[in-house]
Amino acid sequence: MAESHENKKELLLRACRFEPVDRVPVWIMRQAGRYLPHYQAVRARHSFLEICKTPELAAQVSIQPFRVLGVDAIIVFSDILIVAEAMGMPLDVPDSGPVLSNPVHGMDAVRRLHDFDPARETRFLGDAIRVICEEMGPQVPVLGFAAAPWTLACYMIEGQTRGDVSTAKRILEEEPAVLRELLARISCVTTKYLQAQIEAGAAAVQLFDTWACELTPAEYNEFELPATRAIFDALKTSAVPRILFAKGSARHLESLAQTGADVLSVDCHTDLADARRRLGTSVALQGNVDPSILLGDENEIRRTAHEAIEKTAGVGHILNLGHGILPSTPVENAKAFVEAGRTAIASAHR
Repeated sequence: MAESHENKKELLLRACRFEPVDRVPVWIMRQAGRYLPHYQAVRARHSFLEICKTPELAAQVSIQPFRVLGVDAIIVFSDILIVAEAMGMPLDVPDSGPVLSNPVHGMDAVRRLHDFDPARETRFLGDAIRVICEEMGPQVPVLGFAAAPWTLACYMIEGQTRGDVSTAKRILEEEPAVLRELLARISCVTTKYLQAQIEAGAAAVQLFDTWACELTPAEYNEFELPATRAIFDALKTSAVPRILFAKGSARHLESLAQTGADVLSVDCHTDLADARRRLGTSVALQGNVDPSILLGDENEIRRTAHEAIEKTAGVGHILNLGHGILPSTPVENAKAFVEAGRTAIASAHR
């Protein structure tokens, strides 16, 4: 684990800004979750949404990976569908997965959605960030997040998160005006939602675009690129790094770089060395070890983490996974991944 005097926030911010660092910072997507016994214990006593909406509980499970794994950033515990609920869609999260009632089909349904005030309807999230910042102090970065517009639109149209976005694709093809209106509304509220997280103390914010992989390059440029860029452009004055994760990043790499993101978090099917060649030093990179690697041998975990860092020469890079950590991941393997990031960059700077 890193020394207690280390300024992890400065480390992360320097990596985001493509400035020299002593070592690559490392954190793990979905690091506060089901693979941790502490989270399981909290979850046994409280519902998922109760944890999300109780600042003290959300802060507790957010901080746990920092204490257990020694990661360099704390991402606040929440869910990307909180925005959809705040826009007027009833949300339930049974064990089988989240469900949004009254899926959005047609322009009338889009226009029934409403704007919301993050200081009121989703104040619990800002309060959770404030609790984390107060407990951890100014040297530990807290990350805020939200869904990218297309991804949230998919869930709002489908009403669930089971992997089928065929209805959203049909609306894109047959009713493009409906999708554009929905994306515009999501973009507007997401901007304010992230601004509230920044005001609460978030050192950086990340958009998750899980379903970018379902868009052709032309579709991405026509629909998702303008909506995502609108969010990042509006956040530019805040001066906090803007991170964009996109599944299927290889096919959209140049377009992703046009969103205004400071950091592109690429999936495990995107070669980091190729991404660096294509993008140069215009944007930092995050990722991109395959989460399944953490199910195996610790030597392989270390080798894969070191290889990822070598591909970027340890500059303008945040070590992470190419998607969320799997629930069956042994905690010791997650620790090995975090430690591998430190040892790799330490040897690279000798």
